[in-house]
Formats: sequence, C-alpha cells, structure tokens
Amino acid sequence: MSLSRRGFLAASALTAAAPAVPATAQTQKRLNGADILAAEGYRRLKGHKVGVLTNPTGVLADLTHLVDDMVAHEVRPVAVFGPEHGFRGTAQAGGSEGDYTDPRTGIPVYDAYNVTVDALAAMYRKAGVDTVVFDIAGVGARFYTYTWTMFIAMEAAATTGASFMVLDRPNPIGGRAYGPQLDPRYATLVGLKPIVQQPGMTNGELARLFDAEFLTTRLSSLEIVQCTGWRRDDLFTGQWVPPSPNMPTPDTALLYPGTCLFEGTLLAEGRGTCRPFETIGAPGIDWRWAERLNTLHLPGVEFREAYFVPTFSKFVNQTCGGVQVHLTDRPRVDAIRTAVAMLVTARDLYPKVWGWRPDHWVDNLSGSARLRSMVDAGAGVDDIVGAWAGELAAFRRDRSRYLLYR
Repeated sequence: MSLSRRGFLAASALTAAAPAVPATAQTQKRLNGADILAAEGYRRLKGHKVGVLTNPTGVLADLTHLVDDMVAHEVRPVAVFGPEHGFRGTAQAGGSEGDYTDPRTGIPVYDAYNVTVDALAAMYRKAGVDTVVFDIAGVGARFYTYTWTMFIAMEAAATTGASFMVLDRPNPIGGRAYGPQLDPRYATLVGLKPIVQQPGMTNGELARLFDAEFLTTRLSSLEIVQCTGWRRDDLFTGQWVPPSPNMPTPDTALLYPGTCLFEGTLLAEGRGTCRPFETIGAPGIDWRWAERLNTLHLPGVEFREAYFVPTFSKFVNQTCGGVQVHLTDRPRVDAIRTAVAMLVTARDLYPKVWGWRPDHWVDNLSGSARLRSMVDAGAGVDDIVGAWAGELAAFRRDRSRYLLYR
C-alpha cells in the first residue's frame, strides 16, 4: 500500500502543523478532547453554527454528555447527527433512531447512519451547520461503522465548506497496527478505504489520514482537539461507556478486530449473549475446540469450553457449544491471529457445522476474498497471517506521518 495519492509534501506539511506531543505525556492526566474543549468553555465554537455527530460515548469525565453540557453552557448546537445505534443509543446492530427532536434538549436530531455524502450534506445545509464536531469513541477496528460515518461526514463537510473538528479519544486497544488491508473492490460501510483491519490509530489520526489521502476535496479546516496522557502502547482505563449494545466491555473491544470475522460464518459470534465477540459457537460444537485451541498457546488468551443459548441473532433459543475467549495477558493479545486460529480449527474439527455465510460477508470484513480462500484451501495460521505482512508493513510506514501520539 502507498498513501501517496496527494503526495508526501502535503502530508508532511500537515504533520508539521500538528501540535507536538510533550515528552511528559505519560505523566499527564488523561483527558479526552471533549474535556479539554469543555474546560475552555467551548470558546472555539462560539459564534459558529455547530452540528455534533456523536453517540452515548460522547461524554465528559463526569459522564455528562457533551451535547447536554454544551446546552447547559449556552453553546447550543443547531443539530445533532446520530450514527448506527443512534444519538442516545437505543437501536440494535444495523439500526438507527431516525430523525426526531431530542426531548431533553429540544435539538433536532438527524439520522446519519448509512447515508450518502450528498444526503448528509443536505442535512448540514438544512440545519445551517458551518462547523461539524465529531465525538464518538472508537474501538480500533476497520469494520466499525463509526469510522466510516466520520469519513462520510468529512466528505459532506468538504462539500458544504463546513469546518470539521474531531474531539479525540485514546484508541482503547492501543496504537499497534495489525491485519490485512482493504482491497477497494470490497468497499462497503464496514470499510470504505484501504486501511488495515486494526489500524492502531485514534479518530483524530484517522481524520488526518482521510483528509490528506482519501477525501475528494480537502476540508477547509480540520482541527483535532487532542487527548492527553495517552501513549500508543496504553490500553483502555477509566469508565467504559458501551459504544454499541454488543460492545459491553473493554475486553470485547480488544477481541473484536478478530472475532467479528465470525459474523461472516455460519457460527454465532455471541450476539444475544452476555459476552458477544468473546463467546463463539454453534449447535454441534463441543469441548474439542477449546482443547485444540489451547494447544496452540496463542499469546494473551486461553479458551474455555462454553455452552450458550442466544436470545437473538443466530441460533435464537438453540443450545450452542463453543468457546469463551479469556484474556490472560491483555498487552500481548493479537485478536486477528487469534480469530484466524479459531477459523482454521473450527473448519478442521467440525466440517458438518462449519461454513461461510452464503453472501461471503467475510470478504467485506477481512477486506478481500483472500482469507476465505486460504482457509478453504487448508492453509495454516502462519501462512494466512504472513500473506498480508507486506501490506501491513507498508501501512505502518505510511501512517506514521499522521500520528499524533508517541
């Protein structure tokens, strides 16, 4: 991969203009961009017609929602835009809350899930937005739709001439990059542009990359309100606000860049249980899967034989056998290698249970047909993971010009 469509000089200038990261970052108090903006009294937004793209994760350190705090401090947004699951978070996977007036604040809320750039730009114009503020916690996976809602929101802002501000938050699963790169032929809302499966970047860093490399037109203004006190090898600390109904804990987020691949199989990925993306299985799977997986000694994880009955999604009200993935050493977890090992061993042990979804959704999740083809051909874990080593190395090199944190 080469992030060179707009050239190295433009990217270098962007990096040079970014605020420097202080050498004492590890001693700073950890604050999100929203907290810093609030502590300033929202002075950067005074006099602007602000639209806020956010969800329940857009909270301050005291857990007050950003929008509610803005209203309390008389910096009233002219609109709120809700992504998948909605502004207040009432919708399940693949759903949203629609357009409505927020009963708490009286602010009009627009449904920004799965909309086109033109449709979102029309919403900006209708609301009179001149500044878009993005504040949604990421989970570090390419296929999390919030990443691409941000991209579409940036495209719409560039179309209308609006400024774009990202209130940055730490990447909860750290700053290391892993996994295969998206083939543009497989672009969907779970991956619109060629980044790797676990890019290891914050939303602010991704926004810088998107603006320099992928937007049709550069933004008139992109401002990142950086978080403080976070380093690239840090995992999540603090009070977890689930960014979606099936992301209940930081442990879920740590495994999600890998185990979400099971959405593309006939096995259940744990939706409808208390531990989605940590509990995987199907009717007909037994203790042998956990035993086989534990012989691989995968870093940072162990597997427990588990049985569960999903309340929705796949195998509703049916008893499933499978595994629960337990984290034993969080900094060492490689979620994508773990998931590849799970795919390979499940296919080997349970040929009558195993299968891909007929629509080959796994290709969209993994970014191409390569993973599916290699698993079907009987390739081993090392061969599969090694197949994307070159593109991963290139991505790690090219993303460096957009990083904000050490």
